[in-house]
Amino acid sequence: MPNSSLIPERQLVFSPALASTIGLEEAIFLQHLGELFKHHEPQIQNSFAWLSIERGQLERALPFWSPIDLHRISRALVDKGILLINSPPLHSAEHFVFALNESARTKEPAAVPAAPIDYAQTTSATPVPRRSAGLLPAHWSPSEDLLTLLTMNHTIPRQFALDQLEDFIFYWRERGETNHAWENKFRQHVRAQWRRQEQNQSEAFRVKQPTVLDNKWRPSLDALEILERNEVDQDFLEQAIPEFILYWRERGTNPKDLNSKFIQHIRIQWAKYTSAMEHSTEPKRITEQWYPPEDVMDILNMSHIDADFARSMIPEFIVYWRDSNQAHTSWNTKFIQHVKYNWAKRHQLDQTGQSNAGQQGSNPTGRTRDRSLQDDLSDTSWAQ
Repeated sequence: MPNSSLIPERQLVFSPALASTIGLEEAIFLQHLGELFKHHEPQIQNSFAWLSIERGQLERALPFWSPIDLHRISRALVDKGILLINSPPLHSAEHFVFALNESARTKEPAAVPAAPIDYAQTTSATPVPRRSAGLLPAHWSPSEDLLTLLTMNHTIPRQFALDQLEDFIFYWRERGETNHAWENKFRQHVRAQWRRQEQNQSEAFRVKQPTVLDNKWRPSLDALEILERNEVDQDFLEQAIPEFILYWRERGTNPKDLNSKFIQHIRIQWAKYTSAMEHSTEPKRITEQWYPPEDVMDILNMSHIDADFARSMIPEFIVYWRDSNQAHTSWNTKFIQHVKYNWAKRHQLDQTGQSNAGQQGSNPTGRTRDRSLQDDLSDTSWAQ
């Protein structure tokens, strides 16, 4: 071929088949490293042939790549299990220490050819070397691809990931374990540290309750939902908030967990309130929605009174006492009296057709037609 000013230098030779397998940049860089074994004496360590090359030599031989590019491509070869590196990242180190990931016993380093290898014939028989498990190198560093992945997929800043490198290397070298996927280990390590930092920041910036409660304080929605599920009346809740605020303000302290304290406070107050309502000594009129509680039904059941019969008495009982407009302290007791009397009266009529089971109340005849409903409801002979 005649000399041409368009081709002033010796050409870089690479294998198209290798480039299609591992990538164009990786193929060019790998075959250039293979050429270096012909001109430098490697050191055999752990069955691998290691070379130490000045970074400047690589920059002069491959001027179209910056130090960052050289580091990126070398890391890509490491990730593919083709290259071993035992030096700091190329863009920050003066020397590049590397070895091909193949045993020096089976193949002398000097035999690594600079000329193209016919990978089309050897690919099936001798595939690209598999990544083998090994100790983490002292100067290991993540690939640029991994740093980009952490930034794009997990929104983890590049500098944060690099800040974790020293601890990562120290931890795994102290353990002395081998691994074939240090990149994946590092990714997991960085993500765990990032989550821990986010949790710490969330705790640090969490809005804290004021030292002294003011009148604008409100329980959280979760606290209100819990109390509503416990069937605490909404009006009762609203009326209890000022009382709760006043209580803690007068004590001059602020409980650590206001919402938990509020739930506890309301539950106690609500229990007292409902108990007082059920056992109030203050007379009150019966309501249209009044219904005997389970305790009342249990008492009637123990007296062998049919539950359906007792429930059938409820409408008549409510209508009478609402029409009478009277107030009593315990409608439960009144209802028990009413049901027991009518149950006894029904059994007397069933047995004889007339009242022969003794005199009831103030009516000496015992005849129901001679008794008023008022007499029936006020009768207490059943309890004697």
